[in-house]
Amino acid sequence: MTDPDDLHPQPISAAGARIRPHSIGDLGHVVHRHAVLYHQEYGFDASFEATVARIAADFIEGYNPARECSRIAEIDGRIVGSAFVVHSSQHVAKLRLVYLEPAARGSGLGRRLVGSCLSFARGAGYRRMTLATHDILLPARRLYASLGFQCTNAEPIHAFGRHMLDEAWELDL
Repeated sequence: MTDPDDLHPQPISAAGARIRPHSIGDLGHVVHRHAVLYHQEYGFDASFEATVARIAADFIEGYNPARECSRIAEIDGRIVGSAFVVHSSQHVAKLRLVYLEPAARGSGLGRRLVGSCLSFARGAGYRRMTLATHDILLPARRLYASLGFQCTNAEPIHAFGRHMLDEAWELDL
């Protein structure tokens, strides 16, 4: 059953937010919240949850802290967002598993999460960061564009129970 607070949350301030690496149990939470939020907000079906779970499992199983990182945003001990950097090639990192609870959107916390990932990627020696998103994810697309990412490809797909555009974005670091 959906918690009514998930659909109409009270805005929260990100001033006291803490951004930290993942710990045990965090990836399960990230998968759960991705699945619930994307279902509520965009009508994504259970195949999305399976995809996110695979991404999370691949991250944990191949985790290389010198080349990859996780960023978990917490407010008052409650996880409110995430962003991950994964190794794609020697010079290319990929931004994955970005989400923010509705109540934290517009607070600047999404920018802090992704900015922390960009800083990590630069420090790890990557020259470019890529990401995949969909045209219907308007707030995420605005954030990525504001940070300098550019959409380099868009193709129509039917995925997660929806017709949409699958987009590739890139940023030179």
